[in-house]
Amino acid sequence: MELGARIRSQAERLGFVRVAYAPADRLGVAAERLREWLARDFAGEMEYLAGPADRADPRALLAAARTVIVCALPYASTDAAPDGPGPHGRIARYARGADYHVVLKQRLRALAELIRADAGTAVAWRACVDTAPLLERALAAQAGLGFVAKNTMVITPGLGSYTLLGELLVSIDLASGAPEPERCGRCTACIDVCPTGALIGGRMMDARRCISYLTIE
Repeated sequence: MELGARIRSQAERLGFVRVAYAPADRLGVAAERLREWLARDFAGEMEYLAGPADRADPRALLAAARTVIVCALPYASTDAAPDGPGPHGRIARYARGADYHVVLKQRLRALAELIRADAGTAVAWRACVDTAPLLERALAAQAGLGFVAKNTMVITPGLGSYTLLGELLVSIDLASGAPEPERCGRCTACIDVCPTGALIGGRMMDARRCISYLTIE
């Protein structure tokens, strides 16, 4: 079994449901889309997104990076009805368990140690979650883990969008995956149902209208 297949097997044992590989090259098209999004002021008060970090370049985070291992971790896809007396409310499904930043980083670090032991050579690595300045959805699409849908989320075929993304930058070469074809077709259900009109089409979101932005940022 070649190294890429062994890494997938190790990742599955750690609870990841999908693993894909992308070259650690700069994402030119994604960088241009980010510039356009910022220029249209869709970031609102999230000024850090316009900071000096080059989010399109994995090597800005790890100079020795050769491959980005993109991992998907599932979270609850059911919306249980509130139970018991007193006031009730709902929170986002991904936030109902332990802090996913901690969980993802722990598992990515564990995967890195397994890779280091298996590779038979020195491996530099860096584990990233969504707090790192990295265009992770673009990398997921580049790696073939899924495609970016009209709701701006990564849809992983067979899994949907109920996954959290984590990335492991490594200094070894792994065969890259092929991008998934976009499958939204003419469907606009997500745009039609968005209660605040935050989804503006073109796979872009006006964060200033998004409920998540309004309640968190």
